[in-house]
Amino acid sequence: MAIHKLVLDDVEADLYTLVAIHCTLEDYRLAYLLNKFLGITLTRKPSDLDFNNGEFTYSIFEWEDCKQQTLWSLAKNVCKTEVYRQGNNNSLFNLQEKTTKINYLLPEFKKVNYLLKIEDQINLSKQKHILNSILQIPQVATAYSIETNQLKSKDHLIFS
Repeated sequence: MAIHKLVLDDVEADLYTLVAIHCTLEDYRLAYLLNKFLGITLTRKPSDLDFNNGEFTYSIFEWEDCKQQTLWSLAKNVCKTEVYRQGNNNSLFNLQEKTTKINYLLPEFKKVNYLLKIEDQINLSKQKHILNSILQIPQVATAYSIETNQLKSKDHLIFS
């Protein structure tokens, strides 16, 4: 009797395109401008991406293109949280020090402000058109594609 062995490699390897966006805009403003320049309809999801039981949350906007059967997701890469800790105990007053803790959705890309994930294999000409459209936005400093095989934290990009 023959033995059939199925080997499943990383199925999710290159089934999406990832675009890094550098800009200092608020997330809702960037989503509005992407909608305007790309002709899409990103809307904010009711719940943010949650890591460590609400300790780190990242805003996310999504749009499902029914014609092309693709899902577009815009996620913030930076999460800033304020942490209060007890100050010097030798003081007359009870002081608390406020420090800001910064975490990243993709730690290997710390300078990237936003990530645009398109869950579909896009050809090179369409990818260039999307990048050129994003670069037309005056408030965007730069945008470029990220090779998904370089990512160490791919599991952070599973939004659903």
